[in-house]
Amino acid sequence: MAKRTPAEVLKIVKEQDVKFIRLWFTDILGQVKSFAITDNELAGALENGMGFDGSSITGYQSIEESDMIAMPDPNTFQIIPWRPQEKKVARMICDILTPERQPYEGDPRYVLKRALERMKQMGFVHYYLGPELEYFYFKNNGSAAEILDKGGYFDLTTLDVASDLRRDTIFALEAMGIPIEYSHHEVGPSQHEIDMRYTDALDMADHVITYRIVVKEIAQKYGVYATFMPKPLFGQNGSGMHTHQSLFKGTANAFFSKDDKYNLSEAAKKFIAGQLKHAQEMSPVFAQWVNSYKRLVPGYEAPVYIAWSKRNRSALIRVPGYHPGKEKAIRAELRCPDPACNPYLTFAVMLHAGLEGIEKGYKLPEPMEKNLYHLSSAERKELGIESLPDSLGEAVLIAEESSLIKKALGEHVFTRFIELKKKEWEDYRIQITKYELERLLPVL
Repeated sequence: MAKRTPAEVLKIVKEQDVKFIRLWFTDILGQVKSFAITDNELAGALENGMGFDGSSITGYQSIEESDMIAMPDPNTFQIIPWRPQEKKVARMICDILTPERQPYEGDPRYVLKRALERMKQMGFVHYYLGPELEYFYFKNNGSAAEILDKGGYFDLTTLDVASDLRRDTIFALEAMGIPIEYSHHEVGPSQHEIDMRYTDALDMADHVITYRIVVKEIAQKYGVYATFMPKPLFGQNGSGMHTHQSLFKGTANAFFSKDDKYNLSEAAKKFIAGQLKHAQEMSPVFAQWVNSYKRLVPGYEAPVYIAWSKRNRSALIRVPGYHPGKEKAIRAELRCPDPACNPYLTFAVMLHAGLEGIEKGYKLPEPMEKNLYHLSSAERKELGIESLPDSLGEAVLIAEESSLIKKALGEHVFTRFIELKKKEWEDYRIQITKYELERLLPVL
């Protein structure tokens, strides 16, 4: 992401005739919150931040201590391309501070910054991430999910009516400083993917929240609805966020070893082992909605079995093959997150789990190259392969007992996150579903 000083931001605002600046931040669940200031207020905001009431933000403070400060990060300044180009509108992503001007422990961006500080104290410089966000286009946002096309993976036919949507979305993403590598139709009908070029974890988390807004805004201009709901269609693949990751020391990939048979360094092996060991605990963060667990079932390309492999996409973590001269490309792909997560919290717990493996010397088991979906439960048990939780309720109970997740999120976020997810599960658990009414009411 381009580095900018406050003075440079003020200069751009004047030269580009920017009238409004939207200040973005996220609540604990990753939903973007925003309020706008005018250009006349910008200099003061860059110096002192802007005060707001945090008591109405999900997961933030209680009403008796609700004063918060949104401190805009000048590095995140971008003009919003879909807004009018006269008297333009820009945005900046904010760090949230207390009235004492200390980082607010409930700010998800600060949670990720703390994880990155731990990484640096352990001698690493970069945590590079390349998430692949999948999503669906529907005709509207009603209860009936009406698809736009019946295309399949990589289709280049008239079935893929969303080509123009993806094109304009890419233009908007690039205009907001997000480099794009490629885009294509995904496996499911009306399902799509636009892949961002890898970058540092904090920049990537900022990119993810921006990406989701851009996809939805451009879809709305076309009169359709874009959704990152993990599993909107029964009997079809859900939407994942496969996340490629690597640690660097300076310009050297700390995951690469030319002497290892898998071309993985000891740090890489321990990092992967850490994520495998703590996968169940991380689940309610990278798959935070009741609907997330409709995606995490065997048979729909969503990994649920806790193992790693070189080629096998049924495993939780895949290590893409090494090509000579491409040492920097060695990486571990965590395949279980979905695109409706809070990226700041998800990337933070992923990093902490990996660093825990390095710090405590976890041993990486041998890769599992069999199709894990085709093994019986007895065979998986014999191989020592465990599964992700079956539901949000189960996942939250596991996370609640996890010292690692508590350390990663911090006391404030951990307590409020667990409380919110328990309530969501309880609200969902007591619903009477269409399935029950159709199957049971006529016969019982």
